[in-house]
Amino acid sequence: MIENKKISYSQKIRGLIQLRRALVLVWDSAKMWTLAGLGLMAIQAFLPLLALYMMKLIVDAVTAGISAPDKEAALRHIFVLIGLTAIVALLTAGCRALSEIVRNNQSHLVTDHVTDLIHRQSAVVDLSYYEDPNYYDTLYRAQQNAPYRPNSMVNSLTQLTQSGISLLSLAGLLFYLHWAIAVILFIAVSPGIIVKIRYADRRYEWFCRRSEANRRADNYHQMLTDEGHAKEVRLFDLGNIFRTRYRDLRQMLRREQLLLDKSRSTFEMIAQTGAILALFGMLVFVALRTVQGAMTLGDMVMYYGAFQRAQGYLNDILGGLAGLYEDSMYLNHLYEFLDLKPRMTVSSLHAKTPRPMHTVIELEHVSFRYPTTNVGILHDINLTIRPGEIVALVGDNGAGKTTLAKLLCRLYDPTSGRITIDSNDYRDFDIKALHREITMIFQDYIHYPFSAKENIWIGDVRLNSDDDRIRNAAQQAGADEIISRLPLGYDTILGNRFDGGTELSIGEWQKLALARAFLRDAQLIILDEPTSSMSARVEHEVFETFRTLLNGRSALLISHRFTTVQMADHICVLDGGRIVERGSHQELIQLNGYYARLYEFQSHYYR
Repeated sequence: MIENKKISYSQKIRGLIQLRRALVLVWDSAKMWTLAGLGLMAIQAFLPLLALYMMKLIVDAVTAGISAPDKEAALRHIFVLIGLTAIVALLTAGCRALSEIVRNNQSHLVTDHVTDLIHRQSAVVDLSYYEDPNYYDTLYRAQQNAPYRPNSMVNSLTQLTQSGISLLSLAGLLFYLHWAIAVILFIAVSPGIIVKIRYADRRYEWFCRRSEANRRADNYHQMLTDEGHAKEVRLFDLGNIFRTRYRDLRQMLRREQLLLDKSRSTFEMIAQTGAILALFGMLVFVALRTVQGAMTLGDMVMYYGAFQRAQGYLNDILGGLAGLYEDSMYLNHLYEFLDLKPRMTVSSLHAKTPRPMHTVIELEHVSFRYPTTNVGILHDINLTIRPGEIVALVGDNGAGKTTLAKLLCRLYDPTSGRITIDSNDYRDFDIKALHREITMIFQDYIHYPFSAKENIWIGDVRLNSDDDRIRNAAQQAGADEIISRLPLGYDTILGNRFDGGTELSIGEWQKLALARAFLRDAQLIILDEPTSSMSARVEHEVFETFRTLLNGRSALLISHRFTTVQMADHICVLDGGRIVERGSHQELIQLNGYYARLYEFQSHYYR
C-alpha cells in the first residue's frame, strides 16, 4: 500500500515505467480510434506552418499590390491566396472537430475498459483485504484516477508528437532567421516546466495524504443519500450532524487545494512573465529588421507568428511532459490495485471436489483471527458434518458462528488447522469448483434490485434464466405464492430503486433468499439465521421441506431460535470462539449447561 509521505525517487521512476502499460491498455481498449487519432495528428502537425506561410504570401501580395500597375490582376492573386488560406483554415477546423470525436469515443472505451478491470479485480480479491483500511484507500485512489488517466496519457503523447512535429518545422524557420532565437525560445519556457513538475508532485502528495479524508466525506454523502441509512437519519435526526461533518471535511479539503492553487498560480505568473518578454523582444527584433529592409512585411508577420506559435508548442510539449509525469504517478494507483495478490493459498493441484461426498466435511483444530488484528476469533475448533446431516451452531453474538461459516465457504483460510472433504484438504481443491459445491444464505443477504426470477437465478448462474428449477426452488422456499401476487409475477422488478419496482417485506425477501440457496445443487448448505423474519408456523413448514431437500447433502444451520435449532441432528455450542458443548437437543438439555440455560431463557418468553 502507498503510505502517506513524500514521493520517493523510486516511486517517480515507477510512475514513468507505467507509461508503457498505459499505452498497451489504451491500444487494447480502442485500436481503431487510436489509429484514427494518429492519422489526424499527422495532418494537424503540418497545418500551422502551412497557415503561416499562406499568411506571409497574402501580406506580401497586399504589399506588392499597393504599388502594382495592374490592380485587377493583383487582387485576383490576393483572392486566390485568401481562398487557399480559407481552405487550410477549414481543413484545420475539420481535423479539430474529427479529433474531438475520436478523443471522446476513445476516452469512453478506455474508461469502460479500465472500470471493467477494477470490477474484475474487486470481484475476486480476497475477502481479507476488506479488513484492511489501507485497501480502501488503494481502491478509492484507483477509482478516482484510473478511468481517465490512461487516456489522458495517450492524449498527452499524441499532443506531444503533434506539437513536436509542428515545433520542428517552425524551429527550422526560426533557426534560418537566427540561431539565438531558438535558444531564447527554450530559455523562456523552461521556468514554466519546472513549476508544473514541482506542483504535480505537491498535488500528488496531497492526494495521497488526504485519501482517507476524501473517503470520509464520501461516506457522509452516502449515509445522507442512500436508502439503507434513511430510516435512522430521520428517526435520530442525524441529517444536520452528517451535513455539518461533510461540509467541514469538504471545506478543509477545498482550503488546502486553494492554497496549492494560489501558490502554483503565483509561480506560473512569474514564469510566464519571462516568456512574454521574450515574445515581445522577438517582435522588436523582426520589426527592426523589416524597417532596415532585411525582410518583407510578410516575413515579419510570418516570423513573429512562428515564434509565437513555437513558444506555444514548446509550452505544450513541456506541459505535456509534466502531465505525463503526473498521470504516470497517479496511474500507479490503478496497477497497485490490479496487482494485489491472493492472500489465501492457491494450490497447484486443482483437485476435483468429491461428488458425491462419501464421508465427511471436517474441521481439524481450526483457529482463526482476522489479518488486521491479533485477537483470535476461533480457537481449536473440531467439527464433523456428515452427508445428510444437519449441524446447528448456537451461541451469543460474537461467538464466532458466522466466521466459522465463512471458513467453510473458503472465503478465508484458517490461521491454523485445516478443513477437509473426505480427508482432502480444502486448499487442494480448485476454489471456484469448491464454491460451486457450497450455498449459503448470509445473515445480511442482499436485496438485489432485479426481477424476482433473477433474484433466485443468481443462486446458480450456470442455469438458463428461464430454467424450471427456479420456480421449483421458489415453491420449496414458500416464495412462489408471494411472487405470483406481484404485478408481473416472476418478471416483477423488486425494490423501489427503479421505476415499476415492488418492495417486499423482510420476511418475503428472506423466502427469496432461501429459494436462491435451494436452487444451487450444492453438497453443503449453510443457513445463517435463515428464518429470523418468519413466523413459527412458516418456519416449521420451511424446515420440513428443507429436510426432504437435503437428500444426502450436508447442512450447517446458524440460529438464535431454538424452535429451529431443535430440528438439527447435532448441535454445537460456541462461546468465546470455542465449542463448549455438543450433542442433540435432548442431550444438551439433560447436560443442564450453557445450552440449557440459553434454551430456558428463550422459552421463558413463550410461556
